[in-house]
Amino acid sequence: MTTPGRANIRWLRNTAPYINAHRGKTFVLMLGGEVAMHANFAHIFHDIALLNSLGVRLVLVHGSRPQIAQRLEQAGQETAFHGGIRITDSAALEHVKDAAGSLRAQIEALLSMGLPNSPMQGSRIRVCSGNFVTARPIGVVDGVDFQHTGKVRRIDVTGIRHQLEEGSIVLISPLGYSPTGEIFSLRLEDIAVHCASAISADKLIMFGESEGISDAAGTLIRQCRVGEIELLDIPDPDQAAMLHAARSACLAGVARSHVISYNDDCSLLEELFTHDGSGTLIANDNYEQARVANIDDVGGILELIEPLEQQGVLLKRSRELLETEIRQFRLLERDHRIIACAALYPFADERCGEIACIVSHPDYRGGRRGQRLLAELEQEARRQGLDRVFVLTTQTAHWFIEQGFVESSRDALPARKQSLYNLQRNSKVFFKAL
Repeated sequence: MTTPGRANIRWLRNTAPYINAHRGKTFVLMLGGEVAMHANFAHIFHDIALLNSLGVRLVLVHGSRPQIAQRLEQAGQETAFHGGIRITDSAALEHVKDAAGSLRAQIEALLSMGLPNSPMQGSRIRVCSGNFVTARPIGVVDGVDFQHTGKVRRIDVTGIRHQLEEGSIVLISPLGYSPTGEIFSLRLEDIAVHCASAISADKLIMFGESEGISDAAGTLIRQCRVGEIELLDIPDPDQAAMLHAARSACLAGVARSHVISYNDDCSLLEELFTHDGSGTLIANDNYEQARVANIDDVGGILELIEPLEQQGVLLKRSRELLETEIRQFRLLERDHRIIACAALYPFADERCGEIACIVSHPDYRGGRRGQRLLAELEQEARRQGLDRVFVLTTQTAHWFIEQGFVESSRDALPARKQSLYNLQRNSKVFFKAL
């Protein structure tokens, strides 16, 4: 019987690869002012403190839009917007500074907690904030003077990296400073994207109200590549804005951007320490990397194919045989875990090749991973000058027919393959011209 305690221990074991992968990496976390008004605010900072204790280098960029709006309303002041950006006059700038400073102090207080019997017990976190962002005025656009609303001009990369190397969490408010001593109100997304790019962050993580990015049908988009963003229909303007920021960050060199919910307790840890995450991942390249297998992958491939060997779907391969054939295999890898494999065995004299051992992990079936690996092996076969490929199968004939294979006789197989044909298995033979 599995007790809750043992279930937690197993979960901790499963997180070990992620803990090792994230240690020493640099993450930029973007938290809008709405996060500070939510009941989950303190829990998020408990998780941020945990990341810090696990060796993740953190830059927190916070916004303060609702806090500014609240102060302006209380003061009876109105400000205009143009193109969705607030025009900050001298009177409004005072409320901007007040809101940003107050929220910064609140965040610093949360990260300074160390109460017994709390998640922060024993934590000794140093928070560093300062003039890391040099800004310039937006100026006059479409005849509209934005006054004290600015844009990022430069990030103090050396200063931020120095603080990170010292083990500090860097906290950046939505303000920028000019060489002439002026203060500008900046867009949260502008700072987060520029900062993540400038310091070569490994991830930009953005907190939104929703679970992640959802399409017009309301379906959560678990992951997408930058090149696919233009094909998406995102009706929610806030989600669309975060998706645009994620795209900008990735195009500027950030490998991965994430959109997660500030409503959901533990969403940050779930996104970073589980296979499927909690929100939406936007990747600069394929989230699942395809590559040629090497000798270190033997154990992972065996683990993937053994259940199908036991069911009789695949012919059993020994570790020794797999070690000798390892370079014939292509893999799909997700966060250093092999989730699919396939192999190509060329018969150069007959100008054909065998496609074999197409397997996807049970947790990742239905994502056209088999088709992707098949396409890669077909391309490799063409590169080797082969005219056609074939498969032997006992239980997946329909799938291969759907991929363009045509049933043939055993006599069509290369002579060497015919001599190895297992009559007991009585596999069907399918060929496909390239």
